[in-house]
Amino acid sequence: MFTGLIEEIGAVAAITRNGPGARLTIRCQTVLEGIALGDSVAVNGACLTATEITDSSFAVDCVAETLSRTAIGTLEVGTPVNLERAMRLGDRLGGHLVQGHIDGTGEVVALTPEGDSLRVRVRLPEDLCKYVVEKGSVAIDGISLTIAERHDDGLTVALIPHTMAHTTLGPASQGRMVNLEVDLVAKYVAQLVQPYQGR
Repeated sequence: MFTGLIEEIGAVAAITRNGPGARLTIRCQTVLEGIALGDSVAVNGACLTATEITDSSFAVDCVAETLSRTAIGTLEVGTPVNLERAMRLGDRLGGHLVQGHIDGTGEVVALTPEGDSLRVRVRLPEDLCKYVVEKGSVAIDGISLTIAERHDDGLTVALIPHTMAHTTLGPASQGRMVNLEVDLVAKYVAQLVQPYQGR
């Protein structure tokens, strides 16, 4: 589990293709502290396993499923990525419960400055829109954010200066594909009430 509070912006140092999959090497510093082989790290919100660790980087192996169903497959060498180590039992939950299981990808379609903050509108796949609740939570590229506005085709979030400075979401995001994880509780509630709908 993760909190959606980004610990560090790393960068893709290398991509090695392996048939339909790929190995990504991520250059970073903070996230290397205390991690071991087999530990989970959220890379742009996707829970991946550290399979190699050096003094300046860690590597993750991505299967075809990961590359096709997330925006991880669009990364290039040099691309900055949001990183978060898995939370430990007893840690503060400053964001919200994030599994690192990407529900789909969206597109940043509008950026609107608002004083020193920024409103970011994201278009979602139709099947994810039902989980969007104004003032609810969403993880965009692993960042825990509060939904400021709900739209028929997506949502808007408001970024404070700290979020823009310490994550990859911000003024340069226009047109970018992003990983989405909708609220865990909303998914369970929707699943539980589904058999009773239409009665």
